[in-house]
Amino acid sequence: MNMAQQTVVITGASSGIGLEAAKMFAARGWHVIAAGRTPERCEAARSAIAAAAAEGGDVDFLTADISELAEARRLGEEIARLAPEIHVLINNAGGVRDAYYETSEGVEATFAANHLGPFELTRTLLPTLERTAAGAPAGSVRIIAVSSLAHHRCPGMNWDDFNLGDDFDANAAYCQAKLANILFTRELARRVADDGIVAQSMHPGRVDSNFASHGDQTLRSHMTAADCDPPQKPAETLVWMATAPEAGFPTARFFFDKAEAEAAPQGSDDEAARRLWAASEAAVEQVMAHNA
Repeated sequence: MNMAQQTVVITGASSGIGLEAAKMFAARGWHVIAAGRTPERCEAARSAIAAAAAEGGDVDFLTADISELAEARRLGEEIARLAPEIHVLINNAGGVRDAYYETSEGVEATFAANHLGPFELTRTLLPTLERTAAGAPAGSVRIIAVSSLAHHRCPGMNWDDFNLGDDFDANAAYCQAKLANILFTRELARRVADDGIVAQSMHPGRVDSNFASHGDQTLRSHMTAADCDPPQKPAETLVWMATAPEAGFPTARFFFDKAEAEAAPQGSDDEAARRLWAASEAAVEQVMAHNA
């Protein structure tokens, strides 16, 4: 692929993996459209990405909390106005919480931030991605989800209550959201295959970042004691997944450390993938109708 004049959208880019990936893309001369939640951190990250940019590289940094679905849709619409073409979308934003929290729209925060927000952002950007793919080599336009091996620990989606409100456990909520990333990618890959778009997911590994900062004490202690990789390592995998021929077709694959990894059987369930897409659409539209 010609790295010049390419555009990448990266969420969760104000720190950690997202920031490092954004800097790497900018260093290759890409137009980086980054998103984060906190204006101050976003401005510091924008400066760092701009400083890393090669000649021809450019950066726009937008602020949005994509756990709020209206914000995710607004962000997508703003990006679509900003970029006539998008070659790579990286849904990196997410995280884990220490207890049950609801967004202002009544959605459990872990599920909203890790799945429903990225789902709505992707849906909003699909017309731009499809238009870009129509004029690009097949497989060069890619959508990447940052998931986790944690999806192995979720036996299946709780179809009756994605919020897990009746028996909430913060770690179980995170594992379910990461399974949702895998299933969403699977159904997305099926839907965009005829457009020549690739959809893949990845496990970042244990990373020295602020990932666990909102998790419970057990998780924070575990991450403090764990042997963690610097965020540059999974960021390198994201850039590789976005550009390497071997990370293109076949689609709906799961990667770790620049190599294909094995997703859990429950993440390869086509019927569950289709069901999750339909349920996610319904959940988003219910929220939007309430907001109207």
